[in-house]
Amino acid sequence: MNPIVYSEKDTVEKAIRRAEKIYNLDVAPLLAKLETLGHEAKAEQSLIYALNRISMAEPDWTFVAAELYLEELYEKAAKNRNYPAQDKYGDFYKLVKNLSEVGIYSSDLMESYSEEEIKELGKEIDAERDLLFNYIGLFLLADRYVAKDYEGNIHELPQERFLVIAMTLMQNEPQEKRLDLVKEAYWAMSNLYMTVATPTLSNAGKSFGQLSSCFIDTVDDSLDGIYLNNWDIARLSKDGGGIGIYYGKVRALGSDIKKFKGNSSGVIPWIRLLNDTAVSVDQLGQRQGAVAVYLDVFHKDIMNGFLDLKTNNGDERRKAHDIFTGVSIPDLFMEKLNEKDDNGRSIGEWHTFCPHQVKSVMGWKDEHGTALGLEDFYDEIDVKHFTEKYEEAAANPLLPRKTYRAMDIMARIMVSQLETGTPYMFYRDEVNRQNPNKHLRGKGRTSIYCSNLCTEIAQNMSATTITKEYTDEDGNLVMIRKPGDFVVCNLSSINLPRAVKAEVLERLIPIQMRMLDNVIDLNTISVGQADATNKKFRAVGLGTFGWHHLLALEGIHWESEEAVKFADKLYEEIAYHTIRSSMELAKEKGAYREFSGSEWQTGEYFKRKQYTSGRWTGLQKEITENGVRNGWMMAVAPNSSTAKIGGSTDGIDPLYAVEYAEEKKNFKFKVTAPDLNHNTYDYYRRARHVLDQKWSIRQNAARQRHIDQGISFNLYVPHTIKAKDLLEMHVEAWAQGLKTTYYVRSTSQAEIEECEACQS
Repeated sequence: MNPIVYSEKDTVEKAIRRAEKIYNLDVAPLLAKLETLGHEAKAEQSLIYALNRISMAEPDWTFVAAELYLEELYEKAAKNRNYPAQDKYGDFYKLVKNLSEVGIYSSDLMESYSEEEIKELGKEIDAERDLLFNYIGLFLLADRYVAKDYEGNIHELPQERFLVIAMTLMQNEPQEKRLDLVKEAYWAMSNLYMTVATPTLSNAGKSFGQLSSCFIDTVDDSLDGIYLNNWDIARLSKDGGGIGIYYGKVRALGSDIKKFKGNSSGVIPWIRLLNDTAVSVDQLGQRQGAVAVYLDVFHKDIMNGFLDLKTNNGDERRKAHDIFTGVSIPDLFMEKLNEKDDNGRSIGEWHTFCPHQVKSVMGWKDEHGTALGLEDFYDEIDVKHFTEKYEEAAANPLLPRKTYRAMDIMARIMVSQLETGTPYMFYRDEVNRQNPNKHLRGKGRTSIYCSNLCTEIAQNMSATTITKEYTDEDGNLVMIRKPGDFVVCNLSSINLPRAVKAEVLERLIPIQMRMLDNVIDLNTISVGQADATNKKFRAVGLGTFGWHHLLALEGIHWESEEAVKFADKLYEEIAYHTIRSSMELAKEKGAYREFSGSEWQTGEYFKRKQYTSGRWTGLQKEITENGVRNGWMMAVAPNSSTAKIGGSTDGIDPLYAVEYAEEKKNFKFKVTAPDLNHNTYDYYRRARHVLDQKWSIRQNAARQRHIDQGISFNLYVPHTIKAKDLLEMHVEAWAQGLKTTYYVRSTSQAEIEECEACQS
């Protein structure tokens, strides 16, 4: 799509005439309507008219609406900053100076860059790139992310937001190449080849907020651990982070406390407390906190309220409607679903245990004498560590358990999914088998217990504990906490249709990885152990969006072998450039702290992925010599908000309508499939009915092979789906090696609220 190009101030009428010429649109009715109106009324009526005309027959009205809205933004910014509106963009140095002085921008910008440097960078601003936006993308960027004053008046314009982000992320780079890196980062963002995570998009360069997308904590089985987790979650939620929490170590309902039998209230009351925290502590005054809680399918409370937390039936005193749920599932459970009698009835038994009782009765310990539970083991391909421990626990007559048919638990999971979209599925054995940093926990020992709010992050986790409390010589009460691995995810995504079609991946990914890596050092995280983990592993998540858009442009149908092969080829290419970029950063800045002994260092990662070509073996050798900068590198987030800003389709999801209404809290717009025309129509149209999800699973399996973390992967089903068909999808996803599945989206559900922080 060629954007409207102009170089001087145009009247509304001229803009409309240009639209007629470029897009072949019928503008006569609009021009007739505007004849007697003044400038402001013409602009307002033209925008309304353009928005109402957006349709699958005339999709290009979205670009007309975007240009009309741009004129409005230019006029508002010019008025608030006191420069001629026809200039479109004012004095960039003056903007940075003024917003820094009033505290909207961080003082770092003025302290890090000289006046001459800021003025030089200001010359990079290209107003023509504003015309790449469609209407909804421009509206979202202006409404949510550009800098405004304390009264909500717009000062910063789209290209200035991109440039300020670039300046912020490159401020600590060596002076001799810093400006070139800023310009390169601005090139990547302003051409919409990539997007940064929404916390970075919103907060970079400003005096408030942090830059990371979401966090994952492990809760210790103690009153201190539970309440300290709640405190940490409140602080992170306040700063705009989405939260994932693993509750699998907390004792179950009816367990003993200090050897007093039957006193534990289980996990449900504590999860309700988290629910209240999420509602009470909003994110920068914009939205309530977003928290996902994961529990193992072998935890005794899984069928004692956990799977019903969000449903509308049952005791409301045991509900938590505002949190999201996830279930951590071992291979053995999926295998039990397939155990059948002679009549084909599922008979596989599944035992659930209290993790505290498992540790007390079984007596398993690590090399340091720390008690271990079932949750601390996983199955390798060749050695079934978890299965052996599970069977040992099941055979112990002294260990209490509750036993169910495995299929009854799965049925309860699916009922909840069809009603609420959750729980998410987390295939714990596959995640831990594929972990490149499993060397830190020991063979067969779980390093990753759960994922995050959007199921794309998979990094080493451990609980934070209190080791000592005392009063110092000044009378201060001091609490010493031994920090666990508190996961942080730093996200950014490639706009696939723009970057792939422009053939810029090889140039784009190195600057994108540098931007991500710099977030780690620049970020101000309020929870100390999260900040420490962030710097220890330097984990990032480079992802993608616009997959269906790209397929349509390439002329590839979703339900095809060609789409599966294309996913495999494209994501291997992305993986290669991502890993190479991290290696080059390690050459320059040093490897992450735990590189030694990792599968990056030993080469096991490349062997497992079957990367045997010459360029891969050459890269592996370079990594052995130089290291990699980042312990984890790739993760595909949902990318809803930023995909719209980029003018494309969400994440890796199919688009199920060529024309639809996009609705959030403060807007409702008509939207069409991107680049909709007679060539792409058929590749979108065939997805209007729910696709065969096995093709989506196969595509994702091909993609997952090259992603070292996870993928936000939704299953789309009709509300009339039969239980056996949904079960087949889950079994297929597990069998194909998927690490997680995100929402089960059925046609009976209301729109599911997305994690805003992860829409990178």
